[in-house]
Amino acid sequence: MTASRGFLRRAALTVTAGAAALVLTACGGDSDGNSHDMGSMASESGSPKAGSSGKPGAGGHNKADVGFAEEMIQHHRQAVDMAELADSRAASPEVKELATKIKGAQDPEIETMSGWLTAWGEKVPEDMAGMGHDMGSGMPGMMSADDMADLEKASGAAFDEKFLKLMVEHHEGAVEMAETEKTEGKYGPAIDLAEDVITAQTAEIEQMNKMLDKA
Repeated sequence: MTASRGFLRRAALTVTAGAAALVLTACGGDSDGNSHDMGSMASESGSPKAGSSGKPGAGGHNKADVGFAEEMIQHHRQAVDMAELADSRAASPEVKELATKIKGAQDPEIETMSGWLTAWGEKVPEDMAGMGHDMGSGMPGMMSADDMADLEKASGAAFDEKFLKLMVEHHEGAVEMAETEKTEGKYGPAIDLAEDVITAQTAEIEQMNKMLDKA
């Protein structure tokens, strides 16, 4: 009986040790394998991992990314408002074509950045259209309410010149904001969008300056 009980105790210890090893292996697999895969899936969907501190890595974002999205949404909205005025007030087909291009590029970017903020649990800024634009006048290149009122009153060649001058300033502000995001941001897609803004709007600034020289 004593030998039998000793054998049973050794067998039980062996089973317990084996079970513990299996648990440790499973945990290790979750940390190095499955959990990593889930983090990658979250990153690919544009949703950061819960509790993200903004440290470098897939899906991570920080305060600079949030601020960039919040401010660039408002900045883009004003550019779209300006571009829409060109439909009925511009005289130059070239100005109208440029305005259409600006609206076509920036509307989707507004939607993209709004999606990021929602995924991060942040509030999407309210649309200030029709409420004046001084709320965002602290951002680089933003037009004041008076600037927008003057643009709305203009038409024909006078509108074209005013639109181009104001939009050059507006684009320069957007480029400045995008440069800050490249330096301070952590979220890969936001940095990519900032690079796109710099490339596209720098080219448009050059185009608009040439148009002004011809005026």
